[in-house]
Amino acid sequence: MNLAPRQTKSGDVRGDHKVVASLVPHNARVLDIGSADGELLDLLVRERQVDGRGIELSQEGVNRCVARGLSVIQGDADQDLSDYPDGAFDVVILSQTLQATREPKKVVSELLRIGNQVVISIPNFAHWRNRAQLLFRGRMPVTKYLPYEWYDTPNIHFCSLRDFVELCRELDANVEKAIALSGRGNKIPVNAPWWVWNIVAEQAVFLLKR
Repeated sequence: MNLAPRQTKSGDVRGDHKVVASLVPHNARVLDIGSADGELLDLLVRERQVDGRGIELSQEGVNRCVARGLSVIQGDADQDLSDYPDGAFDVVILSQTLQATREPKKVVSELLRIGNQVVISIPNFAHWRNRAQLLFRGRMPVTKYLPYEWYDTPNIHFCSLRDFVELCRELDANVEKAIALSGRGNKIPVNAPWWVWNIVAEQAVFLLKR
C-alpha cells in the first residue's frame, strides 16, 4: 500500500520512483513491499531487468499488479515478512509505506534481515509547510503530499527525516546513501546537514545495509 499521491500524467514516471530505481542494481533479486498498482515494480523490471516479486495489502492492488504481468501476492508487512529466510533478496524496497505500518521498527529490522540492501522512501513530517500549519493554524497538516485529514489518514506513524536516521542508528543499520526530494520527487541539489534537509525536504529515499 504505497501512500504517495499520484503526481504525474499517465505514462510518466514519478520522480521518487526514478530515484529508487537508480539505487537498484541490474538483474537483482528484488522484493517490493507495498506494491500498490505495480508502477514501481514494473519500472524496475523494464529498466533494471530485476527478478522482481511484490507483496501488497489490498486485493485491488494485487489485481492491478497481476494485470501488468507482475508476480505480486497479497500480504501484510507487519505480519508476513517473518516467512522469508535471511538474505532472500538482493534488494528489498519499502516505498512510501513505512508510516502506515503498525510496528515500523520491527518492519525495518525484518527488511534488513531478508535483504542485502534496503531502499526505503518516506514523507517528512517535519517539512516547513507542516510546521507552519501546526504553528499558525494549530491543526494537523494537510498538504498535496499528505492529503488526508487526521481522522481518516492511513498514516499512523509519522516521523521526520532525523527521526528515521535515529531509528537506523538504533538498529545498527548503515545509511549508505540518502537523497532529499521535493514533493514532486525532484532531488534537492544542495549538500546540507540533516537539520536543513529536515526542514526543506518533503520526502527522502534511503539506501541501508547492516
